[in-house]
Amino acid sequence: METNQNKKSWQHLFSAAVIVAALGYFVDIYDLLLFGIVRIPSLTDLGLNEAERSIEGASILNWQMGGLLIGGILWGILGDKKGRLSVLFGSIITYSIANFACGFVQDVAVYKALRFVAGIGLAGELGAGITLVSESLPKKLRAIGTSVVAGVGLLGAVAAYFTVELLSWRYAYFTGGVLGVLLLLLRIGVFESGIFKQMAEKSELKKGDFLSFFTNTGRLKLYAKCIGIGLPTWYVIGILATFSNEFAKALGIPEAVKPGLAVMWCYIGLAAGDLLSGVMSYYLSSRKKAVTIMMLFTFIGALIYLYAGIQSAQLLYLMCLWLGFGIGYWAMFVTIGAEQFGTNVRATAATTIPNMVRGTVVLMTTLYAYLKPFVFELHAAALLGLICFSLGFYCILTIPETSDRDLDFIEGD
Repeated sequence: METNQNKKSWQHLFSAAVIVAALGYFVDIYDLLLFGIVRIPSLTDLGLNEAERSIEGASILNWQMGGLLIGGILWGILGDKKGRLSVLFGSIITYSIANFACGFVQDVAVYKALRFVAGIGLAGELGAGITLVSESLPKKLRAIGTSVVAGVGLLGAVAAYFTVELLSWRYAYFTGGVLGVLLLLLRIGVFESGIFKQMAEKSELKKGDFLSFFTNTGRLKLYAKCIGIGLPTWYVIGILATFSNEFAKALGIPEAVKPGLAVMWCYIGLAAGDLLSGVMSYYLSSRKKAVTIMMLFTFIGALIYLYAGIQSAQLLYLMCLWLGFGIGYWAMFVTIGAEQFGTNVRATAATTIPNMVRGTVVLMTTLYAYLKPFVFELHAAALLGLICFSLGFYCILTIPETSDRDLDFIEGD
């Protein structure tokens, strides 16, 4: 009898909600990282020289990240007011249209506008998917379910890289738009979370109140700690992997290092790490222990990356794989954010928290650029990493454990 119950329990991991959320995040990551991969060839085709590609490329990326910040708030509020599925449908329509249109772009101004719209759409996918899966699975399987979503989804980075290698950058954007339409058809059979349905019937309840995270001291501390846990993840992606070509020169590596390839290896590691972190959380019965172990592994990898004297491009890519594996607590971090807050603001939390972390990349790159003239690339990255990891360790060690928490509760005033 117990074996049959366990088998039935594990079948939840193959439910429509988990499968569609995983495929949705796959398309989301494909489209999210696509500009970073096609930045140089696309801007070259638009007639920009090297200096213009650097300036305008950073500007377009900032427009996309700005869209993510705004979209995170908009989709989060909508997810708590209208339902998790409304976000899954609305977000993919938005970013699929924007990405398809990017394949026709002819000037930088339009490119910026389209990446901004794409950023707004891309902001809703992960938070809504994690919220839906968390509320649909038994609490014992939540960590593994959300890790499956992220583990499968993050492979979208690999697909994006090889699509660009095989096709032109315009056709890579067209492919992203087509994938979005196919995903939209798959989502027709997915059902809304039962926990949300029960909460939605309470018309007097305040839902999706983003400002409520800032009007209550205890809630604000929790919200800030959730963001802090995620800082090392985008430090690795936004600094160590993205600027890998600069670190390669600083280390004296003779071969040319491709940042796009470094990011791809980072995401391969991230996908594997996400799957492992869910299993670790399951067997340790603790989100905090699993994330702390993964964060420590990442910290050690960052020290090796910057100061072990790597002398070849192959070893640098291998370290990107290591670092990506270490930050494979990304899904766990989003799950922790979802589990900390009540049903009436859960989608808002789960959607805004990862996008707030993504938004800090602008601050990281700005500080990195400011420090470089004074302490050079390696030390600038190390100082930035010290800040991110210090905050990350403090936040994960002091935040409440949520592995056994029932999610059928609401936030008061």
